[in-house]
Amino acid sequence: MNITVINGTEKHGVTYRLKEMFLAEFRNKANITEYYLPKDCLSFCTGCLSCILKGENTCKDAEYIGKIDKSLLEADLLVMTSPAYVFHATGAMKAFLDHFAYHWMSHRPAPEMFGKRAVIITQCLGSGAKSAAKDIKHSLSWWGISKIGIFTGALMSDIVWEKLSQKKQAELTRKIQRLSSKFAHIDYTKPAYTNLITKFKFFACRMMQKSIHKSDPEYLDGKYWAGQGWFGSGRPWK
Repeated sequence: MNITVINGTEKHGVTYRLKEMFLAEFRNKANITEYYLPKDCLSFCTGCLSCILKGENTCKDAEYIGKIDKSLLEADLLVMTSPAYVFHATGAMKAFLDHFAYHWMSHRPAPEMFGKRAVIITQCLGSGAKSAAKDIKHSLSWWGISKIGIFTGALMSDIVWEKLSQKKQAELTRKIQRLSSKFAHIDYTKPAYTNLITKFKFFACRMMQKSIHKSDPEYLDGKYWAGQGWFGSGRPWK
């Protein structure tokens, strides 16, 4: 199997340690590709809309965005990590997600995304991990991913792993290992189930794109949906 990991920071802190614990069960049976932000996604999305109107290959950052996109599409499991910064995912993670607006269901969702699983790993000193995870989950769900596991942890005493109490270390370790075991025992030869919320989003976007395509047959998003057969009986899930 293939796993693609997007690390929301280059720092090797608590989030990194938790991610390594999660991946431990997969090390001997998966090809793991990792990206670290902002190193591997250097520039902000400028909102030029070129990816939407002209295609993702026209993005000014297409050289490295295309490489990451290929890894995302080929992965059976996506792992997204980010410590909470002021109650949200890191700025680098937000910048990364902005680059993939064209994958949203309201534009040109990739069929491969609908059968994928994903895991989000976040932590914070006190509050904020849940809202940081929500930032990431929002994009993943609009990419078409239904099966999303979430780890959130509150450190409570210090942001350095070695300074945490043994009790807190053990608590976090048990929690991340449970999540890892759950995802390690999935049969990845079978696509994930597409839930009703994802299907509802798809059909709402289908109505919108069908209307736009009728009034402007050359609009890129509509042409994409038509080419996928989604205006007829075709669907991106099995």
